[in-house]
Amino acid sequence: MEIKYFNRELDKLETEKVYGDKAVSWLYESASGRALTNILIRKPLSQVYGALQSSSFTERKVKPFIKNFDINMEEYKTEEGRDQNSPFGSFNNFFIREFKEGAREFIADEKVMPAFCEARYFGHESLNQEVTIPVKGKNWLASDLLANKKWDETFRDGPCLLARLCPVDYHRFHFPVSGNFLDDYRISGLLHSVNPLALAKVPEIFSVNERHVSILETPDFGKLAYIEVGAICVGKIIQSRELKGSFKRGEEKGYFLFGGSTVIVLGEKGAWKPDPIILDHTSKGIEVYQKLGSPIAIRT
Repeated sequence: MEIKYFNRELDKLETEKVYGDKAVSWLYESASGRALTNILIRKPLSQVYGALQSSSFTERKVKPFIKNFDINMEEYKTEEGRDQNSPFGSFNNFFIREFKEGAREFIADEKVMPAFCEARYFGHESLNQEVTIPVKGKNWLASDLLANKKWDETFRDGPCLLARLCPVDYHRFHFPVSGNFLDDYRISGLLHSVNPLALAKVPEIFSVNERHVSILETPDFGKLAYIEVGAICVGKIIQSRELKGSFKRGEEKGYFLFGGSTVIVLGEKGAWKPDPIILDHTSKGIEVYQKLGSPIAIRT
């Protein structure tokens, strides 16, 4: 199964080079693989595997990975006390690498929402019974993702952005706009892969996987539900700051340890809508690759 996405910066369709694609296919398409998947999606084993990526012996994986996926390391900081010859002491330290100052800029227009992750995006103007997420996947409502009756009505039929982070991507996530925390909670669950190969077999993944939900009040885009979704072999979802008080546009919120992951942002009905390029490609079943800070939604 080829995964095509639209690279907005380069203005062209590209084929995703999937890390571990054969393993994901085996885990979700074969009887023996599915048996192992039922073990791996349980939190303890996934976390142990993720934690192993912090071991010093995984340092040897870093350079081949960079070369295989053609990652431009000129954009990233090296681990403190190291140089370009040995930039990271473990695979996890490489995985959570940070951009150099100025490598990414957040668009300043208050009417535009910038990308909160460097990722592949789907977007919907209204998450209702007619919408499947991802395209041709499963009909979900905000209530399925939030699992909290307190916020069901706030986000009913509102807009949605879904950002899928591949293992090759920058794995830190940011606040798209400024505002204040209203609520914060964690939903326990499984840790399925969020790869499209897995989603094709288990379309309910985003409503059964472990999630961390933050409810945000913003002056420019109304209330937002910011949902971080755990995935197979993700060691942990780390929050970079205390989840209360105020935050600023572009500020780092947190990061995922080893593994591909997803961030979903929901809004109030009619408050904003995803960028037309994202909406157009979503209707065709094609994700849009966006750099951190680039435009992904507009205020209505």
